[in-house]
Amino acid sequence: MTVFDRLEAVFPPDRVITDPVRLRTYECDGLTYHRATPMVVVLPETAEEVAAVVRACAEFGVPFVARGSGTGLSGGALPRSDGVLIVTSRMRRILSVDLDRRQAVVEPGVTNLAITEAVRDRGYYYAPDPSSQQICSIGGNVAENSGGAHCLKYGFTVNHVQALEIVTPDGEIVEISEDDFGYDLLGAFVGSEGTLGIATKITVRLMRAPESVTTLLAAFETIEAGGQAVSSIVGAGILPAAIEMMDALAIEAAEAAVACGYPADAGAVLIVELDGPAPEVESQLAEVIAICVATGSFEQRVAASADERAKIWKGRKSAFAAVGRISPAYIVQDGVVPRTCLGEVLAGIDALQDEFGIRVANVFHAGDGNLHPLVLFDDTAPGEGERAEVVSGRILDLCILHGGSITGEHGVGVDKARYMPRMFTDADLDTMQRVRCAFDPGGRSNPGKVFPTPRLCGEVPRVRKGSPGEIF
Repeated sequence: MTVFDRLEAVFPPDRVITDPVRLRTYECDGLTYHRATPMVVVLPETAEEVAAVVRACAEFGVPFVARGSGTGLSGGALPRSDGVLIVTSRMRRILSVDLDRRQAVVEPGVTNLAITEAVRDRGYYYAPDPSSQQICSIGGNVAENSGGAHCLKYGFTVNHVQALEIVTPDGEIVEISEDDFGYDLLGAFVGSEGTLGIATKITVRLMRAPESVTTLLAAFETIEAGGQAVSSIVGAGILPAAIEMMDALAIEAAEAAVACGYPADAGAVLIVELDGPAPEVESQLAEVIAICVATGSFEQRVAASADERAKIWKGRKSAFAAVGRISPAYIVQDGVVPRTCLGEVLAGIDALQDEFGIRVANVFHAGDGNLHPLVLFDDTAPGEGERAEVVSGRILDLCILHGGSITGEHGVGVDKARYMPRMFTDADLDTMQRVRCAFDPGGRSNPGKVFPTPRLCGEVPRVRKGSPGEIF
């Protein structure tokens, strides 16, 4: 008997995919330049079915990878050609909503925005809001610890998950919660990128909709001036729900894609959203506008209606996809720097553009220093893709040099695993892998992700010559 026989005995034919053409549908996530065709795809509909797949993989020593909507941007859901891809898109029920406890229980295939849509009429919403929130799944959000524009004030996915039902790498169904005693297993699982198991039921925290929401668009001649405005706003003790920034190239792309109406001559635009009690929002708005003017803003627009607010956000939310209008190919990067270093890092990115002849469109969560540089290139031009990859890596070097991180919310996946030694020492990486081995001693759960040189559990930690910060 093989793993195929076991799966076909459990699932109907339409939920076990082995046809080579259909398998290619799943060969990548949103990061399209890493591709692998899975050996087999399974479409479970319950936690018990997920567990059955994982137990079959354990029995036959086969690796497995979980996948939700496939919108990830680090290759975290890249399948294995020798493994099983477990697609949770059919597990999309909202199981319960308890507004007295301000929580909802959902399956992993439920889309991020669907939770808010289920409770909006009753005055509640789910706070984390990735740009792909219309299609990204909550299971994927848990795996990547996704954030979004409003994470500045409200935090990331880990701040809004109260409990999980998970299938462990040996196929056991267990529950972990923020109320558990001892080690914070829930905190360890959220953001583990599928390396510790598969979430099959997620209890999320719901938020009361604020009394007032105001959105401001401020235009600047330079991105440096916009960065100064961000520092000044936060330095004044104001905590907006979101502070987003786009540079001229990103504005050009968004305008071409969705006609968002941003000032055409702006070197940068800042989107500042304030929420809370109406008198507080009104007072803060006046102060934010004054700061923007003082730091060089030449135009300020305050959304006068929900439609105007949506139009302001449409340009920002569409930015990643919109870049395809001005470049045949691009790399989406994701790094973090201290907010006070934004100007220096952006100047460094400008220098890289000049050095390599590669354009970079900057879109970022300015309030918390989470950069999303979009490295543009022509994949038909000899050598240009390689130069773009070098620029992408050098941007991460800039983030590390300024005390930041190689990822803010997109995860490490397969794409940035090779950069991990630039940020962490051997001892750090070995410690992380020991945590993974405690959950998955067989190394079957999403192998080949996060760690640059994975080793078998129980193997003696490696010794490598060279300084911890050496660039390889």
